[in-house]
Amino acid sequence: KIKYVRRTEENTTPASIQAKPAPSGTAHARSNSAPRRRRRGRPDPPHQAARMAAASAAKRMLPDGGADDEERWLAEGIAGVQQNAFYMHRALDSNNLKDALKYSAQMLSELRTSRLSPHKYYELYMRAFDEMRKLEMFFREETRRGSCSVVDLYELVQHAGNVLPRLYLLCTVGSVYIKSKEAPAKDVLKDLVEMCRGIQHPLRGLFLRSYLSQISRDKLPDIGSEYEGDADSINDAVEFVLQNFIEMNKLWVRMQHQGPVREKEKRGKERNELRDLVGKNLHVLSQIEGVDLDMYKETVLPRILEQVVNCKDDLAQFYLMDCIIQVFPDEYHLQTLETLLSAFPQLQPNVDIKTVLSALMDRLSNYAASSPEVLPEFLQVEAFAKFSNAIGKVIEAQPDMPVVGAVTLYVSLLTFTLRVHPDRLDYVDQVLGACVKKLSGKAKLEDSRATKQIVALLSAPLEKYSNIVTALELSNYPRVMDYLDNATTKVMAVVIIQSIMKNTTCISTSDKIEALFDLIKGLIKDMDGAQDDELDEEDFKEEQNSVARLIHMLHNDDHEEMLKILCTVQKHILQGGPKRLTFTVPSLVFSALKLVRRLQGQDGDVTGEDVPATPKKIFQILHQTIEALSCVPSPELALRLYLQCAEAANDCDLEPVAYEFFTQAFILYEEEIADSKAQITAIHLIIGTLQRMNIFGVENRDTLTHKTTGYSAKLLKKPDQCRAVYACSHLFWTDDQDGIMDGERVLLCLKRALRIANAAQQMANATRGSSGSVTLFIEILNKYLYFFEKGIPQITNTVIQDLIELIRTEKQSDNTVADPSTEAFFASTLRYIEFQKQKGGSIGEKYEQIKTT
Repeated sequence: KIKYVRRTEENTTPASIQAKPAPSGTAHARSNSAPRRRRRGRPDPPHQAARMAAASAAKRMLPDGGADDEERWLAEGIAGVQQNAFYMHRALDSNNLKDALKYSAQMLSELRTSRLSPHKYYELYMRAFDEMRKLEMFFREETRRGSCSVVDLYELVQHAGNVLPRLYLLCTVGSVYIKSKEAPAKDVLKDLVEMCRGIQHPLRGLFLRSYLSQISRDKLPDIGSEYEGDADSINDAVEFVLQNFIEMNKLWVRMQHQGPVREKEKRGKERNELRDLVGKNLHVLSQIEGVDLDMYKETVLPRILEQVVNCKDDLAQFYLMDCIIQVFPDEYHLQTLETLLSAFPQLQPNVDIKTVLSALMDRLSNYAASSPEVLPEFLQVEAFAKFSNAIGKVIEAQPDMPVVGAVTLYVSLLTFTLRVHPDRLDYVDQVLGACVKKLSGKAKLEDSRATKQIVALLSAPLEKYSNIVTALELSNYPRVMDYLDNATTKVMAVVIIQSIMKNTTCISTSDKIEALFDLIKGLIKDMDGAQDDELDEEDFKEEQNSVARLIHMLHNDDHEEMLKILCTVQKHILQGGPKRLTFTVPSLVFSALKLVRRLQGQDGDVTGEDVPATPKKIFQILHQTIEALSCVPSPELALRLYLQCAEAANDCDLEPVAYEFFTQAFILYEEEIADSKAQITAIHLIIGTLQRMNIFGVENRDTLTHKTTGYSAKLLKKPDQCRAVYACSHLFWTDDQDGIMDGERVLLCLKRALRIANAAQQMANATRGSSGSVTLFIEILNKYLYFFEKGIPQITNTVIQDLIELIRTEKQSDNTVADPSTEAFFASTLRYIEFQKQKGGSIGEKYEQIKTT
């Protein structure tokens, strides 16, 4: 039997360790405790090299320095590797195996340093790694030529004086040994993975085992591999990778507990740089063809999870759980979901479980979305129930978990549910209910990150179903919104309204309107005494305009239900305060007027609560709604809305209602509208609306027209009086209404307008020394021409001719200021008269006697 002695780095002196046989071969290897005898052949390296090695060993004993010292140490290590690699290459070229092993061992001794950080050590390791690949090719070529038996070579490299170089060489020759197939791959791998236990320094041990993993990954006895052995060989391959993984993880975790406490954060960063060395083992496991679902479920996953849970290290648990999720197939995760999820509550409290668990749910939801045929499997394994229970246990096991962490988990669970079970609204509501339970007993959220996650939670159903009506069926949806602060409640309300607009959702029942307005209450009324004065004016306008657009989206073909919707909307918007009414009331009024026009011709008793939808009932609601604008105050807007309602009442043949709306409009004009410009606009709106009314009797119409002409003549400025008075002339002559053809009153209005225009000229002459423009006279001339064509007998060509002469006289007056626009206006009017003459017929005959030159 072949015997050899293992040494640990901590004790490089000979020690009596129980011998174990090598995988194969008959040659005896000398014990490391035996005296080394000089062999004949090439002499030892020069004494200078020995002195350099001694100096290098002495430098390793120096205390750690700063970054500059570390760069210097790295440079010295690289120089040592390069120098010994040079001699090794020279020995390889001369086929001198003995010197090749000597210099390669000296080269690898540079990796025994403890002064380099992981990043710098990696650079040094890669230099040595590149050289070791060349040495492996030499070993392979030597065994192929028969110059040296691979068994003898495997024993020979065990004579290296230090453990670390010896094990690197042993792994290198072991790779050649497996390649030669002179011994089963499983035996060699088992021997190597056990021998590597001789290195217990965390950094050096991690890189050594990483080297072992690298050179063996293509030589595992896997199914279909050229190294496949008996039926149990796949178990040996899995056992080799698992054992290497477990040992590497132990070394990795041990790094955190070595060194002073003040450098704990630094060690954490260094460990983070090394995590991929450990994770590669799991990647190798996932690539083994023989690891089917049964083996993964029975052997691989339990062994990995056992190591993850038992290591009790925050960084290791987080990283390894994430590795498991990323490297193994989705279908494996689905079938072992219960086992995998059972490990989460056992993790350390500081582990970022929400990120790992969210990643698992996101991956499985993507799997379901990309492969719809696997959806029955999700139902079969009850994935939702398992995830829901696991999240509950994790939150229960970590009572100090921040709210943002718990809400993030529920966001991921909701995303998973919406992708995998979109038809199960009860699952969605269950997730929201669990979130409400977690938030219960807490005030409104102030953490911006948690608030952001709540918004994501509430937005997910809107994005998935593209229909707010579906979200309104979720009983816990508004309960979650109650935990948002006022500003975020508004943001969420805008998101809801934008979803309705984007998808043109029609909300058609008063119950759903009630639920919807409860969700967007942050926009339609002040919350808990909050003032909107702090809000940017433009933002406020945009918010209220969105509410106004929403009101127009509400519709139901059933008149009774539509009336209920209008009453519901009225109830909510009238609570919004004066600042909002100017935005929301017009939308409600016009939505109600649309219903009125659908109901034209219907009438009935409007007493009682449960009455059919009739125009009278709606007009009562409109009157109350517009009246609320008086507290704003916004009299101009209220006057416009009263006139709109009056016109709608006219179309419904409701004279008393129309007269009442006009009365309210006049009251506003008299008592509330004081600005002269607003008065001008209002009086012209009244004139235009009254002209279109055909329902009033003689008495009511005379009252309204008398009021209108009276207000027109009382405007502040004379030009405004003139224009309003001649506009009133249209109230006494309309083509489409019988009985309203009073030529005398038309002529009276026009003459009154002429007097006012003349007075305006005289006032201008008295105050400014010039009579100003004659534009008013030209405007009145055009009114005369309009009624002249209508055939009013009181408007004759003589009257028109006199007015033309008056205008010319005024233009030629010394006090008149020349105005090009007035000249053009008058010239156009005269051209129109000439054009009418040339048309011939009855119109031409009427204009024939009017002279323009």
